[in-house]
Amino acid sequence: MDLLRLSTAGSVDDGKSTLIGRLLLDTQQIMADQLSQVEDASRRQGFERTELALVTDGLRAEREQGITIDVAYRYFATPRRKFIVADTPGHPQYTRNMVTGASTANLAVILVDARAGLTEQSRRHAFLSSLLGIPHLVVAVNKMDLVDYSQARFDEIRGEFTEFAAKLDVADVTFIPISALHGDNVVQRSANMAWYAGTPLLYHLEQVHIASDRNLVDARLPVQWVVRPQSDAYPDYRGYAGQVAGGVFKPGDDVVALPSGLETTIAAIETFDGPVAEAYPPMSVTVRLADDLDVSRGDVIARPANQPTSSQDLDVMVCWMADRPLAARTMYAVKHTTNNVRAMVTDVVYRLDVNTLHRDEDATQLGLNDIGRVRLRATQPLHYDAYTHNRLTGGLIFVDEDTDATVGAGMIVER
Repeated sequence: MDLLRLSTAGSVDDGKSTLIGRLLLDTQQIMADQLSQVEDASRRQGFERTELALVTDGLRAEREQGITIDVAYRYFATPRRKFIVADTPGHPQYTRNMVTGASTANLAVILVDARAGLTEQSRRHAFLSSLLGIPHLVVAVNKMDLVDYSQARFDEIRGEFTEFAAKLDVADVTFIPISALHGDNVVQRSANMAWYAGTPLLYHLEQVHIASDRNLVDARLPVQWVVRPQSDAYPDYRGYAGQVAGGVFKPGDDVVALPSGLETTIAAIETFDGPVAEAYPPMSVTVRLADDLDVSRGDVIARPANQPTSSQDLDVMVCWMADRPLAARTMYAVKHTTNNVRAMVTDVVYRLDVNTLHRDEDATQLGLNDIGRVRLRATQPLHYDAYTHNRLTGGLIFVDEDTDATVGAGMIVER
């Protein structure tokens, strides 16, 4: 049974938490005691019906304000697929939390209030989903019950979003009219929208094809740990452990270790359950090589004829998450795959307006929640692919050296 990671996105009060609560309720994933607590909390807060958003909004501040602040993860399964849902906040102040929750998603559900239509935050989250390389988008036009289940209103919002999405790098967009509060088109088809010929949301989530989203061409294994038991049972054992970031590895394959450039072959591939005939994303494995090479944490095992780019100079799209702005000539700690280096911002190329996608090339810094392109100079070469080719080897994070706080998320672009 495969796993689908999905995140919700959209503006404040578009119903993201309510939708997840409805999914969990209608798929019978909420325990009786948990549902009882939600019902009690709903009564205490004066709601006329059970407030399903309280299933995921667990912080006291969230329940008091009626908004999502932190990223809440919920797990559920159907007979066809397992799911990890990231309920991300819609308030502009917490855009950085949305980026965190969506960074590993296979699919993003962007909710749009049928009354308000596309808002600035809806566009921002759609652009961020595209920027983060999420391959599948579902635009769920919510609160259709408040517009009398109007097909004309749904078609209007679909046309508006389609026009905006034409400017984005999005290959798969699906539109579904729903009412999360009443359950229309969430798990079961709605009798109130007979004009809608598509599938309910849950059916789409169960059927969307994600296996081909992985990069199975460019073989990449960032080394996380060198396994040396040095025990009587394994006196000479040397293995290189990590998560396969791309491609397929098999025993006997020719490989190259970077940055040394030394070539050898794979002697064996092992997991916790024993040897395997091949390794592919997202498997965590230990690779044994035919020769003893100088390979350590942060190195990359790849194919000799298909190597990642190795360079100290990078162009990066950045979503900035800190109050202190990013500016040129500033040094940061950068974490890329299993490697940690220091890097200086040599230039702010432009800041992007997420509403118009206009590039402000006069910008000299990026503030909180800003998105822009910068150039970096690392203290040592990084071995990377463009983020559009591989999200694991093309992504990095910025860390403030003074506070150890994560201050930015970066997507490497081709120069």
